[in-house]
Amino acid sequence: MPIVRWDPFSDMVQLRDEIGRWFEGITERDKSTRKSTVWAPDVDIKETDKEILIKADLPGMKMEDIDVSVDEDQLVIKGERKEEKEEKDKDYVRVERNYGSFYRSFSIGVPVKSDQVGATYKNGVLEITLPKSEAKKPKKIAIKGE
Repeated sequence: MPIVRWDPFSDMVQLRDEIGRWFEGITERDKSTRKSTVWAPDVDIKETDKEILIKADLPGMKMEDIDVSVDEDQLVIKGERKEEKEEKDKDYVRVERNYGSFYRSFSIGVPVKSDQVGATYKNGVLEITLPKSEAKKPKKIAIKGE
């Protein structure tokens, strides 16, 4: 099991996102008070022997509004889903989709080849592939006798 550096700020961001999901449906939003809200895309993470695969649901977003970066052992996905142009002649009965900026960060936990990280965006799903670096094998040291 790899040793992962603890980052209290990423834990706080994830806690904030989780608490936000708990209270998401409690307040009513009507058309006159629609504002940007804090939201975070749902993410699946899968690890194989050769890579880490991350899928994030980002429906309705444009590719140019998404930013992905890798810094040492941190993967950051951030972006902004912009509100669609309001139609003056339409009255909305219910608005549930979230708009605004989001920020997700993840501790990778294993060394990756950062120069070979790839990302694709298709049908509202962002897929990020992080190829793992080859693990350093322990060097056996011969013990000499007297």
